[in-house]
Amino acid sequence: MSDDDDDDFPDIADNRPLQLTVRNVAVLNLSYFGIEFAVALAIGSVALFADSVDFLEDSAVNLLILAGLGFSAARRAKLGMVLAAIILLPALATFWTAWQNFSSGAVPEPVALTVTGLGALAVNFICARMLAPYRTAGGSLTRAAFLSARNDVIANIAIIIAGLLTAATASKWPDMIVGLGIAAINAGAAHEVYEAARAEHQAAKP
Repeated sequence: MSDDDDDDFPDIADNRPLQLTVRNVAVLNLSYFGIEFAVALAIGSVALFADSVDFLEDSAVNLLILAGLGFSAARRAKLGMVLAAIILLPALATFWTAWQNFSSGAVPEPVALTVTGLGALAVNFICARMLAPYRTAGGSLTRAAFLSARNDVIANIAIIIAGLLTAATASKWPDMIVGLGIAAINAGAAHEVYEAARAEHQAAKP
């Protein structure tokens, strides 16, 4: 790689504010993962299960970003492609959980579903606001983190609506539909991150 190529992808290893932001976002995601996962198992919610796995995935993404801040542009691009694959993992877990709940016919407890969704919304909104100023600072890496947090805010609003609809209808379908919707959002985010990483990889070639 030439020096000119390096100039197109400035080193962000010394960006202390970005490092602290990514670390704090990872801690927040990991903390709420434990809460949401426990509630999901207790009430049998597909949507909360999908979102809790997504919190775990987001924590892993941010920790990988923290590890890759000092990488060259080409290595950051390759790591971005790996992160795109990681983002798909919650979708696969969600499909399995949805099938299990479809077979059992379980209906999640609506109050716990709604309250937990509100907590997740607050956490993800904070994370998205923290990451927004840096979404282009590290190419596909910080783009992956910002897209995950932004999409999770949308998903959490849907979870809250699902909780209200579950209370009104006593049906498993609102929770099921939202859970599968979260999987679709993750798939779209994975595609965006992969395309950004591929473009970055091509631009970093000598």
